[in-house]
Amino acid sequence: MDELLAMTGGLQLNLKKGTTVEGTVISVSPREVLVDIGRKSYGIIAEWELEQVKEFTASLKPGDKVVAQVINPENDLGYATLSLRRSSMEHRWTKLSELKESGDDLDVTGLETAKGGLLVDWQGLRGFIPSTQLEGSMAANPGSLIGKRIKVKVIEVDKSINRLVLSQKASVLGVTPSVQKERLEKIKAGDTLKGTISGIAPFGIFVDIDGLEGLVHISEIAWEKVDNPSSLFKVNSGIEVLVLDVNKDEGKLNLSIKRLTPDPWKNILDRYPPETVVTGKAVRNASYGIFVQLEPGIEGLIHISKLTAGQEPKIGDEIECMVENIDQIKRKISLTFLPKEKPVGYR
Repeated sequence: MDELLAMTGGLQLNLKKGTTVEGTVISVSPREVLVDIGRKSYGIIAEWELEQVKEFTASLKPGDKVVAQVINPENDLGYATLSLRRSSMEHRWTKLSELKESGDDLDVTGLETAKGGLLVDWQGLRGFIPSTQLEGSMAANPGSLIGKRIKVKVIEVDKSINRLVLSQKASVLGVTPSVQKERLEKIKAGDTLKGTISGIAPFGIFVDIDGLEGLVHISEIAWEKVDNPSSLFKVNSGIEVLVLDVNKDEGKLNLSIKRLTPDPWKNILDRYPPETVVTGKAVRNASYGIFVQLEPGIEGLIHISKLTAGQEPKIGDEIECMVENIDQIKRKISLTFLPKEKPVGYR
């Protein structure tokens, strides 16, 4: 037996289905890959298998070492039929780790929306782009990326738990995750920065600041109510913003425009003490009354109980009314119409 093993190079002859073998590539063609696995015959990766690992085999050349799994110990030609999918999987995870370190872009394809982001495909592996890592308006409509090619950068790679997290935003802005983190470290809450509007969504505007992207929520655009940000701003316009918060974990800046101007509610009681007669403009209808703008950023409510059916003011009408009450904490002003008759007991 020792002599027989020496003649065969000390090889194992009990090749079984499912066995993992290591071999050397002998030849590569569009129809098959021949691998020397140290047995009496070569192993072969057939054409149907090649289609599933084409990205991997495209870079193979004679002399390369591969790890394969035995599908059939011996086919009709006497070859062992092999699968390279395991070796291909190892290669892909290694490649992703290298891309994370280098910061180079990766092309993926949008698959489907998921809670908090978008699932994508890269060479048969599934990755996830969080909504916070989608660029501009895409964050509001990730479904528009389904079926499309997307350039991304790798943020997280963990083969052991099959975790692949990507960023479209970092690719669009040309910022690697490490550089993005360094820049975020230099920004503090309260800083005033200049940037460029990179996107507009119904819930706010996105601002590019030196390769970082921040969000001005619609509630932080102006002291007065804003219904449609796109009516006030244009993409690529310059803008100045105040930093409210720096989220280093998500690489996110929360910004404000309105806080760069004085708060109109400051000293509100000095300007509008109760029983002051004021003139304003009807700006919004609600189920519970009509809102009247007294000045930009200051609105009062005439409750529905004070309105006469069929005689409600129209939007745009000027209204003379009286301040009934002010709640500074909740930022609410209650208004009422001027009495047409003198109250009983009035002198």
